[in-house]
Amino acid sequence: MKIVDSHCHAGISWFEPIEMIVYQMDQNKVDHAVLIQHRGMYDSTYLLRCMSQYPGRFRVIAIVDTSRDDAPQNLELSASLGVAGIRLNPTEKSKDHDQLSFWKQIESLGLVVSSLGAVEEFASKEFFRLVSLVPDLTIVVEHLAGVNAHDKDSLEVYRQALELAQYPNVRIKVGGLGEICERPSRLMNQFSIVDNSGVIEMALDAFGIERMMWGSDYPPVSNREGYRNALDGIKRHPAFKTDEEREWIMGKTAIETFNF
Repeated sequence: MKIVDSHCHAGISWFEPIEMIVYQMDQNKVDHAVLIQHRGMYDSTYLLRCMSQYPGRFRVIAIVDTSRDDAPQNLELSASLGVAGIRLNPTEKSKDHDQLSFWKQIESLGLVVSSLGAVEEFASKEFFRLVSLVPDLTIVVEHLAGVNAHDKDSLEVYRQALELAQYPNVRIKVGGLGEICERPSRLMNQFSIVDNSGVIEMALDAFGIERMMWGSDYPPVSNREGYRNALDGIKRHPAFKTDEEREWIMGKTAIETFNF
């Protein structure tokens, strides 16, 4: 089984250098990873250098400062440097407040959008309309659309957000169980979180296995259950009942989405 971590971070001024995620990948037999630029950082030089340092192992998702007049030019530059996609908020607009033109430009460049936002943003009519207007743009919804699995109101909005599955160009990322489950008050010697929230099953029913992918959220995951447990918790999750389903969630969807 090929394993791809579709969501991890590396950096020098924030988070950990690339050698730390490489160590985790080597220890846990993870073949590839997608380096997601962290919020507030608009210089992708380091991530692109990491991609060159480990040929074929990484893809890079950059962030472009949409508040700048030269955002379209910087988007073109990022594409020419070899990024696989751009990270955007669901409501993000360019400086002239023309949201569609910026997303259409990403579509025309053949890039992917990895989208971080609140569940209410993903469920909004405005975002549904935007998605409908960029049918050739692959959009990956991060962190199970930002659902709070323990909040009744959030779960109801999440159900609405999952209707994005009607658009074939939308995918969804699943993190470790520590993102959606409360930490047990008593810890066992072995990882023992039981997920009764149903949010993963809901995503699976909506999107199907071929549009779901696992991402560790390293290094923030180290403050939750840890990298290995994040991987194993999804790989062994009872929602995924066959080897084929586990192959899709753990790697095949990301391989196809990010062109590994």
